[in-house]
Amino acid sequence: MATRLGRAARCALALALASVGAGYAGEFDCIIEPSKTVDVRAASEGLIEKIWVDRGDMVKKDQILVTLDSGVERAAAESARYRATMQGKIRTGESRVEFSTTKYKRREQLASQSFISLSDRDEALTEKRLADSELLEAKDERRLAEIEYRRLAEQLRLRTIKSPVDGVVVDRLLNAGELADNRDLRKPILRLADIGTLHVEVLMPIDAFGKLTPGQTVEVLPEAPVGGRYAATVAVIDRVLDAASGTFGVRLALANPGLKLPAGIKCRASFPAIAGRTAAPAASTARPLPKPVPAPSGKPM
Repeated sequence: MATRLGRAARCALALALASVGAGYAGEFDCIIEPSKTVDVRAASEGLIEKIWVDRGDMVKKDQILVTLDSGVERAAAESARYRATMQGKIRTGESRVEFSTTKYKRREQLASQSFISLSDRDEALTEKRLADSELLEAKDERRLAEIEYRRLAEQLRLRTIKSPVDGVVVDRLLNAGELADNRDLRKPILRLADIGTLHVEVLMPIDAFGKLTPGQTVEVLPEAPVGGRYAATVAVIDRVLDAASGTFGVRLALANPGLKLPAGIKCRASFPAIAGRTAAPAASTARPLPKPVPAPSGKPM
């Protein structure tokens, strides 16, 4: 008998502690959203050659998404690359500098011995200086060709569009063969959602303001059929409150390794040490029934 009473007491104590703990962890409605939505457009106008992904595909950062027709740009880059590696003018200039330098040294030696006039020596010096200038000009032209090749290579690189984020393709608005116009902001090629890190938007009552700190850990419970419990951290606490609804916004950052969690679902956020709003019991809000009126006795007054 005593053992049964002890077990009953322990069960009652556990239930009491559970009810107390529940009062210190309030749950609030929230929604899980992508951390960012990116409209993928072409940096330059061009004909779409191929789109490598479709709606619903998972993409990784720097993955190739779209290839534009780049035949003209590829030919221009190849031509610039060849000009940047040409050696003809530089070798010709080096040979001319070598010859003019030797010629000038000989003329200088002959002029010192008065075998030739000073004007002949000056003429050889001028030829040497012109040869030096021509060699320098050839090197400058080669340097400009290298810079032009890099510029055209960058233009060619822009004809291949890569993913800027880890996420999912939300929509595909253009197809291969259509013109990608970088001036038309209303119609991107693809629309991506970054779900590598999710944002959980929560509406909190004003009486909870000041009880949250950035970096605080919060438990997020997605609705069915996803379910489960996930740890998120407080990233943003709004400093402008909504007096009409008596709420303020809080944003949580939720890591999503492997992109397992979807975005756009409802959830509940459990904040420790903050009591949630609970509905009042029905008995307290019900009006008391009127007292019954006694039936007349039937006797004359």
